[in-house]
Amino acid sequence: MALNFFDQFISPSFLGIPLMALSMILPWALFPNPSTRWVNNRLMTLQNWAMAQFMRQLFLPINQEGHKWALLFTALMIYLATFNLLGLLPYTFTPTTQLSLNMGIAIPLWLGTVIIGLRNQPTISLGHLLPEGTPIPLIPILIIIETISLIIRPLALGVRLTANLTAGHLLIQLISTATMVLLPLMPLVGVMTATLLLLLTLLEIAVAMIQAYVFILLVSLYLQENI
Repeated sequence: MALNFFDQFISPSFLGIPLMALSMILPWALFPNPSTRWVNNRLMTLQNWAMAQFMRQLFLPINQEGHKWALLFTALMIYLATFNLLGLLPYTFTPTTQLSLNMGIAIPLWLGTVIIGLRNQPTISLGHLLPEGTPIPLIPILIIIETISLIIRPLALGVRLTANLTAGHLLIQLISTATMVLLPLMPLVGVMTATLLLLLTLLEIAVAMIQAYVFILLVSLYLQENI
């Protein structure tokens, strides 16, 4: 039984061919292509408005130099949100429940912000490792602690996204299994459990979108420190 609960997180394959790459490519087919017309349809207008609002709020505290990352952050936000939401559909697979994928996204972004900071303002970037006014005996300890906290940032990004989605999917499967068992035995309790399952599904939809936003928000904060 426990193994069946975790089967949904196994990378799918067909005839020995991994379908991970296919599941990562197909979400882009769900989004409409930009139009050359002066007036777009309602879906395109809503999409453009949402992306503009997202970028405006995200890059408000970041100076002009960091606005070059706007296109990357927008595409990654849509990409992660689509992965998370599609994983809630039956007979689908959520690539973002794989820690390897999340780390593969988090490490290059974090490393890019660190390299930019060391290139543009090395003194300020290295100064983050030692707070101003630190007593001399605590300097070596604080430098070690701040260095560890800096290195652990991409791990925190990847683990946060993986853990939230994995926990939500497991909870939904546990409650759905309990609902199927309780409905024939205790219909009233089964209906109450089904209602709880519906509310949890709505919550998981919100979590899927929020986690994609939080991932990009934290990367933008790392960028803000180094721009």
